[in-house]
Amino acid sequence: MPHITQSITQAGPQLDLFVSPSEPRIKALLAAGKQLPALVKIRGLVDTGASGACIDLGCLVALDLSPTGRVAILTPSTGGQAHNCNQYDIQLLIPHPNGNYLRIPSLPIIESNLKAPQGIDALIGRDVLSRCLFVYDGGANIFSLAF
Repeated sequence: MPHITQSITQAGPQLDLFVSPSEPRIKALLAAGKQLPALVKIRGLVDTGASGACIDLGCLVALDLSPTGRVAILTPSTGGQAHNCNQYDIQLLIPHPNGNYLRIPSLPIIESNLKAPQGIDALIGRDVLSRCLFVYDGGANIFSLAF
């Protein structure tokens, strides 16, 4: 099982990943003879408190995606009131240095404002972590993600 072990930054466990349109969207673009957007490299924070993955709108612009719907979310900042956010379908790739990667061909993600206030592009939530083994070793200041 490939695994990534990295230092925990001051902002928490972060790693690089790639996003693209979802596999069904890629098939539709190819069938229509359209050019595929390039993979977008982003920086994500592993967040075991997030039930679903979130991504900054700026990262979605290059993928030329349209929202697939809206979803109500609750966060500590919404004070118990649901907040409606756009939802998109993407493909997520978490690379491993040996060439292996975790590939999720179609993942619903929530648009969020993350870059300006937190300096990250995405939150990696439990929807992604459910496909992995995540170990947070605060004493050694490292985390591991195996898939």
